Amino acid sequence: MNPTSPEPSRWERHGRRLVASTRVLDLYAVQFRHPVRRTEREFIVVDAPDWVNVIALTPQGHLVLVRQFRYGIDAFSLEIPGGVIEKGEDPVAAGMRELREETGYAGGTARLLGSVHPNPAIQSNCCHLVLVEAAVRAGDTAWDHDEEIAVSTAPVDEVFTWARTGRITHALVLNALWLFEPVWTELKGRGI
Repeated sequence: MNPTSPEPSRWERHGRRLVASTRVLDLYAVQFRHPVRRTEREFIVVDAPDWVNVIALTPQGHLVLVRQFRYGIDAFSLEIPGGVIEKGEDPVAAGMRELREETGYAGGTARLLGSVHPNPAIQSNCCHLVLVEAAVRAGDTAWDHDEEIAVSTAPVDEVFTWARTGRITHALVLNALWLFEPVWTELKGRGI
């Protein structure tokens, strides 16, 4: 790699204070100092638990999708199942749990596709992206109190088209789909 500018400095963290605590996240004011300029600044950091999003592939080559109202955008969003990882919970186990709770689907094998930082400028958490294969309807849903979800399936290639044309806009869902795409290409190549 040939950088066109010098390497940036790593700011020194000097403390934090709780600004607000909610059911889903804590908001902190965090004090940082630049090691060269010695300037100090306070930055707001959202401290939330890690999340999981699940690519659930059915034996028919469909993906399990959820459509639900999202308060942040004041609109409906077409997504893949997902949710909060409980403290100490393995991301793959959390993915299997969230899939079952939100959709009633369960699967055979499951594995981690990757992990991303949703917005490292202001958030401290990770979103883990899990692939569950051989997903089939296995029982009833167990939604959280405020959840109301329409569950559907669609062919994988159609879901990719929706992602490319703006029908799916959730950034973390798009991350999961792009990490899944080479896996899907390989599975199709093997005739699955």
